[in-house]
Order: sequence, then C-alpha cells, then structure tokens
Amino acid sequence: MGNLKEIRTRITSIESTQKITSSMKLVSAAKLRRAQTAIQHLRPYSQKLNEILANLAGSSTGTEQLPLFQQRDPEKVVIVAITSNKGLCGAFNANIIKTVNRLIADKYAEQHQAGNVRLICIGKKGNDQLGKSYPVALSNENLLDNPDFTELSAIADNLVTQFLHHEVDKVDIVYNQFLNSATQRVTVEEYLPVAPVEHDGEEKTTLDYIIEPSPDQLLQELIPRILRTQLYKTLSDSIASEHGARMTSMTKATDNASEMLHELRLKYNNARQSSITNELIEIVSGADALKG
Repeated sequence: MGNLKEIRTRITSIESTQKITSSMKLVSAAKLRRAQTAIQHLRPYSQKLNEILANLAGSSTGTEQLPLFQQRDPEKVVIVAITSNKGLCGAFNANIIKTVNRLIADKYAEQHQAGNVRLICIGKKGNDQLGKSYPVALSNENLLDNPDFTELSAIADNLVTQFLHHEVDKVDIVYNQFLNSATQRVTVEEYLPVAPVEHDGEEKTTLDYIIEPSPDQLLQELIPRILRTQLYKTLSDSIASEHGARMTSMTKATDNASEMLHELRLKYNNARQSSITNELIEIVSGADALKG
C-alpha cells in the first residue's frame, strides 16, 4: 500500500505541474503573437532607414569625417546585454550570459583588466548574473514589461553623448534575434561607432536623390534617430524571442509531464493489480486451510 500511495502522490504532483506549464504555454503564445506582430511591423521601417543611410553615405563627402563613424582604439567599452526578468524559458538567458562572458574574455580582456568594461543590463536575469563579475552602469527591468520608446531613446542618446565626449570608444549589443517561434539566434551587434556603409554600386547608379541640405547635415540628424530605432528593434527582437523560448520550453515540459503520467499510471495499475492478486491468493489459501 505504501508503494501505491507514493505513486498516487507523484501522479497528483505531476498533474498540478502540468496544469501550470500548460497555462504558461497559452499565456506565452498570446504574448508571442503580439510581440511578433510588433517586430514584423518595425523591421521594414528599420530597413528603410538603413537604406536611406546607405544612400546618404554614398552621397556624402566621407562618412569617416563624421564623429559617430570614427573608429577608435576601444579603450573604454560598454556592452548592452538584453535578457529577461523571469526564467522558465530554456537557455534564453544562459546563452546571453555565456556570450557576454566569452566576448569579454576573448575580445575585451585587456579592457576588463584595466576596469574599462561596463555593462548596461536590460532584464533582471542578466543583471543578477553578470553584475557579480562586471560593473553595471545601468540596469532596467521595466522596459521588458513596458517597452517605452522614449525611455529607450534616452539610453541611446546617453550612449551617443558618451561616445562623442570620448567617454566610451565602443558599444556592443548582445541579444536574442527572433527568427521564429522555435528559433532564436544570439547576436552580437556593433552599435557604436556606426559601421561604415558599403554602398552597392549598381544601386547607387539607379538612385539619384536631390538632397537639401547637404548629405553630411542630414546624416548628423538622421543617425541618432537610426540608433534609437536600432536599440528599440533589438529590444523588440529580444521580447519576441523570450516569449517564443518560453512557449517552446513549456510545450516540452507539458509533453514530458504527459509521458511521465502515462508511465506512472501503468506502474500504478500494475502495482494495484499485483496487490489485489496477492490478497486473493491469501484469501484462497486461508479458505483452503480452514477446509483442511
């Protein structure tokens, strides 16, 4: 009886867990649809801004003369790490944390030893883990629940200001790029300085814009807007990836619970049948003994 009671307790526990994982899967699926719609609407706008940047750069006298394009020795580095506030989303956060650790160890080891590597952590999980090893200049958890463009623009503008004043020489963003509901790709994206635009020669001949004022003036006005949009896009990518990863993780957990319940019920029925059989044998043996 003790064995049967133990199996019943395990079945009850797994059924309760399965209800939770199933509910979380449904919630993540609903959030994923909204986040996926948001990133799908944002990407064409971001791509068009990059196309305009490419055309202006092709018309400019030289983007290397613009402050935000200047390549400097990266003595002072800022890494923006975007994770989540909650767990139960598979390797979503672990992959970001591993990538940041590897990036600092392989690429910015000298800067780290000199104390010139700082982090901006968007998401509680990244701040909790990375904050133990590296200085965190800024931590924000609210943006994941309420992705406010104005608040994110303030972060982008602050990074631009620090870069222009030579307080920062390099800014990288580490985040999960959303591909589909089941696939997220860890991406390390160079944010500052702005990467030189390689203009396609064929496209350049087909586009003949009349630009007023000069391309250099437009670039100085346009680039900060592009950087704000770029940071907002990475956050939207990460949010969609988080919900996709959590939905996939909870789907697997629910399926695993179903398999465990099936095995435990078989085990319970076998044990119950064995117990009943033993009781019947004892009854029959007792009756035979009385007859004897």
